[in-house]
Amino acid sequence: MTKRQLAHIACLTAVAASGLCAASPSSAHQSVHLVHAGESIQKAVDAAKPGDTVVISPGFYHESVRITVSGLKLRGSGARSTVIQPGTAKDNPCATAGNGICVTGMDNSPVRKVTVSGLTLRGFSKQGLWATGTDRLTIRAVTAEKNGQWGLSTERSARTKMVHNTVKNNGDAGIFVANTVATEEGARDTLGTVIADNRLSGNRIGITVRRLRNLTVARNDVTGNCSAINIVGDENTPRTGALTVRQNHVYANNKFCPKTARLPFLQGSGIVLTGVEGAFVSGNRIEDNVGTSPLSGGIVLFKSLVGSPNERNDVRDNVLLRNSPADLANRDTGQGNTFRNNSCTISEPAGMC
Repeated sequence: MTKRQLAHIACLTAVAASGLCAASPSSAHQSVHLVHAGESIQKAVDAAKPGDTVVISPGFYHESVRITVSGLKLRGSGARSTVIQPGTAKDNPCATAGNGICVTGMDNSPVRKVTVSGLTLRGFSKQGLWATGTDRLTIRAVTAEKNGQWGLSTERSARTKMVHNTVKNNGDAGIFVANTVATEEGARDTLGTVIADNRLSGNRIGITVRRLRNLTVARNDVTGNCSAINIVGDENTPRTGALTVRQNHVYANNKFCPKTARLPFLQGSGIVLTGVEGAFVSGNRIEDNVGTSPLSGGIVLFKSLVGSPNERNDVRDNVLLRNSPADLANRDTGQGNTFRNNSCTISEPAGMC
């Protein structure tokens, strides 16, 4: 019997009651690597082959983890039980960059079908989870809190699923998805990225989508941030757009955040579109977002920082209550934006409610 088979049997014996090691007959060749408190997660990840699962037992782990193998499942024992925090060793690029978990591929050779679930990422100086060059990455039931910049973040990635996560009190965006953070280029087609059923609170911005196309932001609960959902474009082509923002509950995002080199101060912003084309914003409930920033209000269209207008966006069937200075605000000169069947009281300009 091989060492991999022995390890698989040992894991099945240890945690069979939890179901964590269950495997179908067709996947019996895949191994499960069990990490106990005090052991190295990275060592288990480095030993894993495509399709393997790394199961992390309850406990506190002080390290950063880099994933470069496709098909890996990194599974904690629940966000309350498995907590990953910064360590002192800078033994891989993920740790050196100040990130908690890094999923790292290339444009021409992406890391595919990785899943990260059931754990907490807390207190990293940069990102809780950072992914670049991935395809079909799934992040599920992860708590990302008190990280210096972004809670959960991706670039150069396609068909990502971020679902049922709790993302709170991060320095910038709770969830940040972008074409690339290092160079100027047009918006990328995500081929159907989904950001859904997450709870975001206490961040500077709940969700930022920057220079991307073909994705969905749906059914998220977003409260207590300075701004809830920002969809961001600019003059590059293709432009940000052809995306859907629907059925989110966006309320009381009234935290104050001072201005930066890129943005004015933020407070009281619900859903903000800047330099976006062809977005569909529908079925959202947006309440009690109040502020005096140029971006304050329930749903706000605002020209991008480089002056690119919003065009051909469809804002319909939303419920907007007690947002100030307006429930709906079109502070742009772009053409073809439509506002239909929204339930609201105050709009800029008047007459859109």
